[in-house]
Amino acid sequence: MTDDHTPTAVVVGAGFAGLGAARELAKHGVHTVLVDRNDYHQFQPLLYQVATAELARSDVASSLRTLLRHEELVDVKVGDVAEVDPVTRTVTTADGTTFSGDYLVLAGGSQPNFFNTPGAREHSIALYSIRDAERLRSRIFAAFEAADNDPSLVARGAVTFVVVGGGPTGVEVAGALAELIHDVLPHQYHGLASSSASVHLVDHAPTLLGPFSDEAHEYASKVLQRKGVRLHLGTGVTEIRAGEVLLSDGSSLTTRCVIWAGGVLAASLAERTGLPRGRGGRLTVEHDLTVDDAPGVYAVGDVANVPAPDGTAYPQLGSVALQSGRWAAKNIVAEAGGHSRKPFHYHDKGIMAMIGRGAAVAELGPHRHELHGSIAFASWLGVHAWLMSGVRTRADAFVSWGWDYFSTNRAPAIVDGDKGRIDWGDPDEPETESAHAGQGDGGTGVVPQVGAQAAQREPDLTRTP
Repeated sequence: MTDDHTPTAVVVGAGFAGLGAARELAKHGVHTVLVDRNDYHQFQPLLYQVATAELARSDVASSLRTLLRHEELVDVKVGDVAEVDPVTRTVTTADGTTFSGDYLVLAGGSQPNFFNTPGAREHSIALYSIRDAERLRSRIFAAFEAADNDPSLVARGAVTFVVVGGGPTGVEVAGALAELIHDVLPHQYHGLASSSASVHLVDHAPTLLGPFSDEAHEYASKVLQRKGVRLHLGTGVTEIRAGEVLLSDGSSLTTRCVIWAGGVLAASLAERTGLPRGRGGRLTVEHDLTVDDAPGVYAVGDVANVPAPDGTAYPQLGSVALQSGRWAAKNIVAEAGGHSRKPFHYHDKGIMAMIGRGAAVAELGPHRHELHGSIAFASWLGVHAWLMSGVRTRADAFVSWGWDYFSTNRAPAIVDGDKGRIDWGDPDEPETESAHAGQGDGGTGVVPQVGAQAAQREPDLTRTP
């Protein structure tokens, strides 16, 4: 690094990729501005546990200023980036504030891909932010409250829940939701038979957890069905209405709660850059994570198609995001010091998915050593605790996990009436606001432009580091 000028960088997005990049840059003396729409880092892989009252908001969200309190070279700025000028490496927030640097790292994350499915955006909830998770949690408990007060609402789908997508996110949501409604809520709603509630998982593929082995497919199906989840595999979603999900086989499901786990697109930030984009609307980057013909601009995490050695792109995983963010920072340090950038090398530790209490699948290491059941469950807990930011967050999460494992009571199960509101009077009125708003590695924005069939294989295969 040269002595006559201290390099500066702007990092957009404080997810795994952006936070990793900012920390690495600061460690090497680069003055960094970290811009995010929120003043916190959210642990997106665990949002479904907030939605099902296993964890509280504070277990998955950490203040950015607290996380970076020892990084004097990192300035946290809260703002929604509205414009990006890759030529001058300048970003402009919605209130007109601009930030420029010698280098620009784009880590804006992703948003749900609804595959142009009619009604999906208006009538489903995708877990991309804490706001989404809290709204889903309130919707679940509001539905039970309504059915408890008026049992006739059961026939109108009050306690029927539909999960769209059979990848790890869909499987994890379905398993956690089934445990909530069959193991927890019967102890709280004594007059409402647990048999009245049901969870349906819909996916156009013939198996769950596509990237995993055949043994994992079979194990996940057996565990979910044992928990009472009804599987609709080889079936797509053609339309979602306020009180109904229409399926490709001509059948329908009456419901007032649809959880979308059908796929991801790059955050709208990618479109606003004017830079080349590829599959999923993600930015096209070179092997060293730079953007071609945009000197000093890097793109990492879910907003980029990070190229793998075999010519494909790495999947949208938290581990890829974290490692690519750190790698981009190291290349910036090398470039600023007059050294060559190095191609990104991903250290693949495997893939895993939680299915429920004591049940998970994991395929670890480059040779995919396979684990099922309690051992995989313990591995999942350890990996996700390691990924969390801060000792206190890890401790709180372990306490909550332990309580959930040995108890049928969940303390965070509190209804927010506004977030969970269900309008039983007008079945044609949209019930959910479009709030699929995340941050780095979980953004929001543009209307999807790809695909026509919903519930296609979810590309964010897992979140193992």
